[in-house]
Amino acid sequence: METGEITNRLRRVEGQVRGLQRMIEEQRDCEAILTQLMAVRAALDRVGLLIADNFVQDCVLTTNGDLARERMGRVLGLVFSRFSLPIEAADAPGADSEPTQEDSHGQAN
Repeated sequence: METGEITNRLRRVEGQVRGLQRMIEEQRDCEAILTQLMAVRAALDRVGLLIADNFVQDCVLTTNGDLARERMGRVLGLVFSRFSLPIEAADAPGADSEPTQEDSHGQAN
């Protein structure tokens, strides 16, 4: 596993979280706080995918037979549970359509 790269990314996330805490303490603009929060989540997602990729490379592909299938099933289950829509949301009307952006007056673009 590429522990150095993962550790560096986690340190960056740690700094982002500290920045987010400061923003909240300073009562910064909600939009700026939400933007930073989304950046932290995206960075953690990238770390998670890197770890999952390393797990597949190191632990699954070097294993044979039923154990490899079992491990792959667990990894895919974890990844898909995080990066997929719940069944209810996927079946909701309009779930396939693009979200609209609203201007400052609440009008859809």
